[in-house]
Amino acid sequence: MGKNVLLVDDSSTMRKIIGRSLRQAGIDFDNIFEAGDGQEALAVLEKESVDIVLSDINMPNMNGIEFLREKAGRDAIKDIPVLMISTETGDDIIGEAKSLGAVGSIKKPFTPDKVNEVLGPLL
Repeated sequence: MGKNVLLVDDSSTMRKIIGRSLRQAGIDFDNIFEAGDGQEALAVLEKESVDIVLSDINMPNMNGIEFLREKAGRDAIKDIPVLMISTETGDDIIGEAKSLGAVGSIKKPFTPDKVNEVLGPLL
């Protein structure tokens, strides 16, 4: 059985770019779910089986840090790994994300090789 991924970014274009990068990196997912912010992501996680989440940090309504904080408090979804994909990769923001359960980060812009390097071991 294949894996399912959730792409969380307020830019639909960026979600498409990330999805394409996953395919170019040779990472095949059965389903690629999408959400425009942390609130939508939580709704998807509550109803779909997701193996890993790739999330932006800067988003309206509920940003990536708030999403991680909220997700950590929900037993049914708290153990789903989250990889941050963001232009913000400073030690402070990524450190906070990791303290809230993020398993790593990829800086935008990125290459399919970088996606494979970081994501491959997590799958």
